[in-house]
Amino acid sequence: MLAPALPHRHSKAMADQPKSAQRSNGARPKAGCPISATVEGNRFEFVESGAERLQKLLEIIGAARESLKLIFYIFASDDTGRRVRDALVEAARRGVAVHLLVDGFGCSSAEPDFFKPIADAGGDFCVFNPRYGARYLVRNHQKLVVADGSLGIVGGANIQGEYLEDDGPKHWRDLWMTIDGPVADHASQYFDRVYRWTKSGDGKLRELREIVRRFSQTEGALQWKFSGPLSRKQSWPSAVARELTGCREVNIIAAYFAPPWSLLRRLYRVARGGGKVQIVTAAKSDNNATIGAARHTYSRLLRRGVQMFEYQAAKLHTKLAIVDDVVHVGSSNLDYRSIYINMEVMLRIEDADFARQVRGYFVNEVAHSEKITLPLHRRRATMWRRIKWTISYWLVTALDYTVTRRLNFVDG
Repeated sequence: MLAPALPHRHSKAMADQPKSAQRSNGARPKAGCPISATVEGNRFEFVESGAERLQKLLEIIGAARESLKLIFYIFASDDTGRRVRDALVEAARRGVAVHLLVDGFGCSSAEPDFFKPIADAGGDFCVFNPRYGARYLVRNHQKLVVADGSLGIVGGANIQGEYLEDDGPKHWRDLWMTIDGPVADHASQYFDRVYRWTKSGDGKLRELREIVRRFSQTEGALQWKFSGPLSRKQSWPSAVARELTGCREVNIIAAYFAPPWSLLRRLYRVARGGGKVQIVTAAKSDNNATIGAARHTYSRLLRRGVQMFEYQAAKLHTKLAIVDDVVHVGSSNLDYRSIYINMEVMLRIEDADFARQVRGYFVNEVAHSEKITLPLHRRRATMWRRIKWTISYWLVTALDYTVTRRLNFVDG
């Protein structure tokens, strides 16, 4: 079983507070009761605080007895990364089978020998580092931990200080969810296949697509949804598209929001049909092009009754969707790269009580956001800004985040 959760509380809604109170300078939301549920013998719990995410990960690593399997896009060689790496080294020394998969692009700034102590202690690590050509575009953007086949973590936060702390101008607002139960074993088996494909060094993209297709689930209250690479039909966006047909309430938190127009049209239809659609996007990021790309979509959404919000309290990195009684948590953004190119993981949970609790979390995030009305958006949308938003949208849908980040499109 998971170690007892640290005391944790999320704040109640503050929608009636003035905007100046909502736009706190780096202040994190207050604490409340932990969001948790047991579904089909599996216990799930949200980990909202960065410091608690780090503590929870170290606890899981420290408690592992047989195996540890981790995938991360970014695993930085900063103080936080060293703490996690050293915990993995200690686990390997006590006989745990440690396997770490990191993305070569996401970890390009790590020190060259940073992961070597894991191998020296008897563990194993490999780098997802596709060759030039079509494979060069593919990133393993997943964040997944499985310990002993029964404990797990899924979410959006990377292994880096900015994701695993709660203060300072550079910290990210993000989310992990812990998993305790048999559903973690399926993710463990998926990890094994992706790890072997990566270690082989000469695997074909069609083989990777087949792994994604085979391990993505389509039935039951709990479904793992894997995405990528370069496939027209992905399990997770396809599931969301189906759920949007006939639904009554949609709540989305998307750090990077530039979805295909087919998905935007489905959101329009829910709102125009009398449903409630609320979307929280980022007001702060390390990549201003992604903010501009999201704002490029606002006008159409607002005119059709979709409610838009921009998170103010920190840089936003959360990936979360609630459609009626279904909750989706994981690593995937709502943009072209996540939907069509990246390796991504989402866990779909259908449970009315859990969805109700997660909507409480969503309300809390809205309370720390600025509501974007159509008059406000029109005042912002000068000719120059509209040009920048349009360019940002097309660049974000066509290029890698690291490339668009270097463009430094200050939206103003």
